[in-house]
Formats: sequence, structure tokens, C-alpha cells
Amino acid sequence: MNVVLWIVAILLAGAFLIAGAMKLTQPREKLTANPNMAWAEQFSPGTIKLIGALEVLAAAGLTLPALLDIAPVLVPLAATGLVLLMTGAALTHLRRKENQAVVINVVLLLLAAFVAWGRFGPYAF
Repeated sequence: MNVVLWIVAILLAGAFLIAGAMKLTQPREKLTANPNMAWAEQFSPGTIKLIGALEVLAAAGLTLPALLDIAPVLVPLAATGLVLLMTGAALTHLRRKENQAVVINVVLLLLAAFVAWGRFGPYAF
């Protein structure tokens, strides 16, 4: 199970690192041109950058503390943060009636919850 938790954490970290970096580096106008990012039109550029920064920090928190053996309790905390972030994302997409995005958010939420459960519980570092 430890290997499965590592795989899920690494995959989540990769996905959120890419998504967060995109939000941090692209202007809001360019993001909203992408049909999958139309939600960004309802948020200020600062809020979008904040979301991107949280995603990048969560990506780092899912892997680096355990790899470096420095405060490994940050791994389940980062996963819990992603659960909260994906809850907000799912609610935003539900409000906008973007059902496909909601499904993706729920899958990511469940994967992050799995990592949080495993690393807080029976497979803690």
C-alpha cells in the first residue's frame, strides 16, 4: 500500500505542479481563452495566482517532505489542503454547470483524500 500511496502522491503532485504553474505564469486573459479555464473569468487575477500558488505548494508538499525526511507530516496536510481546494473547485464548476470538470475535481479530491487517509493513518511515515 505504501507504493500505491507514493504513486498517487507523485501523480497528484505532477498534475498540480503543471496546473499551478500555468495559473502562475499565464495572464488571466490567456487562461480564459482556454475552454477548460472559462471559470477564471469570474475571479480576479490575484485570486487565480493564489490558487496557482496553492497548487504548486501542495505539489511540493505531497512529495518533498517525505523524500527529504524533513517534517513528513506535511504530506497528509498538503493532501488535506488539496481536498479543500478541490471542494471549492467542484462547487465553482457545479455553479457554472460544468459537469465534466466536476467529475475531474471529484476524482482528484478522492485521490488526495486517499493520500491524506493513508499518510495520517496506517501508512504514516
